[in-house]
Amino acid sequence: MKHPERFTLMISGMTCEHCALTVTHALTSVPGVDEASVDPASGRAVVLGRVRAEELIHAVRGAGYGVEAVDRSDAAASTTPGRGNRPHLIVVGGGSAAFAAAVKAHELGARVTVVNHGLPIGGTCVNVGCVPSKNLIRAAEALHRASRPGFPGIRARAELSDFGAVMAQKRELVERLRRAKYLDVVSGLAGVEILRGRARLVDPRTVEVEGQRLRADKILLATGASPVVPAVPGLEQAGVLTSSEALDLDSLPESVIVLGGRYVALELAQMFARFGSRVTLLQRSDRILPTESRELTDKLTGCLSAEGVQVVTGVRLESAERAPGQVVIAARVHGRPRAFRAERVIAATGRRANTRGMGLEDVGLALTPDGEVAVDHTLQTSIPGIYAAGDVIGPPQFVYAAAYEGALAAENALTGPSRRRDYTALPWVVFTDPQVAGVGMDLAQARAAGLDAEAATLSMEHVPRALAARDTRGMVTLVRDRTTDKILGARILAPEGGEMIMEVSLAVKHGITAKELAGAFHPYLTNSEAVKLAAVTFGKDVARLSCCAS
Repeated sequence: MKHPERFTLMISGMTCEHCALTVTHALTSVPGVDEASVDPASGRAVVLGRVRAEELIHAVRGAGYGVEAVDRSDAAASTTPGRGNRPHLIVVGGGSAAFAAAVKAHELGARVTVVNHGLPIGGTCVNVGCVPSKNLIRAAEALHRASRPGFPGIRARAELSDFGAVMAQKRELVERLRRAKYLDVVSGLAGVEILRGRARLVDPRTVEVEGQRLRADKILLATGASPVVPAVPGLEQAGVLTSSEALDLDSLPESVIVLGGRYVALELAQMFARFGSRVTLLQRSDRILPTESRELTDKLTGCLSAEGVQVVTGVRLESAERAPGQVVIAARVHGRPRAFRAERVIAATGRRANTRGMGLEDVGLALTPDGEVAVDHTLQTSIPGIYAAGDVIGPPQFVYAAAYEGALAAENALTGPSRRRDYTALPWVVFTDPQVAGVGMDLAQARAAGLDAEAATLSMEHVPRALAARDTRGMVTLVRDRTTDKILGARILAPEGGEMIMEVSLAVKHGITAKELAGAFHPYLTNSEAVKLAAVTFGKDVARLSCCAS
């Protein structure tokens, strides 16, 4: 029988990972191809099989790409991509970091085994986090806005007729995206295998899965994190819900207590209030989002309170108990005893890294004091050859950060730990309404870093789009270095503020100045003008400018 041959093709026209997946699918569809790996960055494709080069060229061109060169060799004498000689990466986890790592490792010619346990494939984001929460937040917003058009002369009314139907469409969306964005992505990748089971490290190169021992060249830990229920006497016995469970209720509670005052707590509190629940939010700190400026948090508190959310700060929880039809929370608010009652209690007070029961301590892998996997700037752990990415290594715990870390960790594991993690221009969003979005440093952080920084704040009342839409809630704050005029960061509180933050993120990343932002074209009437006007505010009073002046 003819030996399989190794073909190296230099492909033109690829611009992204989707292109690489398209080319991979085209190559693996050719009869006789055993494996194919495609790297969009270099344009290099490696194919193993009993096939003619002309067939591969025809397949690539049929997919819409060009072939610049083809090199052929005997696979038996090659180190890649023959199965026995290809580096083997074991990825423990099944979420965004794990899948980004698997795709990147495949592009680099490695054999990949993904071991998943706990949540279904897709991890937190698609199953119990980003996707279901943002879907339900938007559904609640549709209900809220339908009854509050905000324009004189328009009267409208909406009602929640079937909460079960709302939850059913959410579940259908989760199932569809889990298939489309995770399982389907790797199903056509030769050399990528998914195993279901609990993984335990036996030694720095061996992982045991349900009694089977797998040997790896490198290991990547991407097991994520899980919601934490605060240690309050009686709370678990009273039937507290985690954020994951709250997003999968079959019926709408008449009343809800939300414990916490950060991202998840705020989003859930407003969502349930808009659906029609009576909501009380209990926050330990003296204000919500305590790491942000008081001006911003006071404005957001006012917006939530205007919609009926009772925001109580300075709360120390003491106990909880189940009473007929409700849960009773005993607490002290600024030192004074109070009791709070609701049909349901949701704990949104933080997440803990999934590191237990994996044998990490047995092999000597270091954890942080908070129980997260400790990594260096290249995402390598205390044991050379073992890397970690995603929520298991702690903040920032965003799905897009996890995907970035997974790909970075896989690349460093397989090509050498040379690339460093960089979050200089990492944007973030709290999906309340108005949304809170930020990037880079705020004024206090910039000054603490020793920079000669100043901030300019623009109320949305000065933005023509907001005036026309009759929704002037919020503000935009830009921070610049006075010496260089470069933008250092921003905080935005505005309807769809998350759609406005990327402009500032790019300004931070590429060293764009406030003068350049102020001088850039911004379509009239758009909320993006708020960024321009905030930049103008460093030197002028925008209240004295005409709509089109700069």
